[in-house]
Amino acid sequence: MFRVIFHLDMDAFYASVEQRDDPALRGKPVIVGSPPTQRGVVCAASYEARTFGARSAMPSATAGRLCPKGIFVRPRMDRYQEESRQIMQIAARIGAVIEQMSIDEAYLDLSAVVQAQDADAKLRQSLPVARQLKQWIVSERQLTTTIGIASNKLLAKIASDYRKPDGLTLIPEQGKVQFLRPLPVRAVYGVGRVTEQVLNQVGVRTVRACHAL
Repeated sequence: MFRVIFHLDMDAFYASVEQRDDPALRGKPVIVGSPPTQRGVVCAASYEARTFGARSAMPSATAGRLCPKGIFVRPRMDRYQEESRQIMQIAARIGAVIEQMSIDEAYLDLSAVVQAQDADAKLRQSLPVARQLKQWIVSERQLTTTIGIASNKLLAKIASDYRKPDGLTLIPEQGKVQFLRPLPVRAVYGVGRVTEQVLNQVGVRTVRACHAL
């Protein structure tokens, strides 16, 4: 049976929860983690903070230098875990098999839900389901999510990374090669910053160039 996979990825999850719960933080560069005066790392950064270069797993002191007006908020893990539980309950409404990968992301298998026989027809039929799921999360949790849709987990993850925040991207089965070719090599699972730099140094900057090697 041809598969239909969603990759659901909450947008700047910890920071978005903090901005939702405290209206004074909305639109501000929020950094969830230890303050820059203490040893620690960033757990999450709002999109406003990311424009300055702040990102998760970065030392808080570094984030503080990059984003001097950043508002540091200590993480509330119990709050995020409860929010994650609520979101997964909403996701369960669409009838998918849920494989939760972390507190803020999950793969949803809709292969048995969408009934079309043609591969790309099945993918297209899942689009209204994805839009409905996104709308439920916005209306009930006041949070946005990005969803990638494809025929397998690898492509679904690439699709969700393609356009964030609040994105919805479908990679068609018949057009997947054309979709992938212009993407930067960093889009490929397992290619981190160091590998990306090495590949760039030898002139490999896109998936197309990788295929040519």
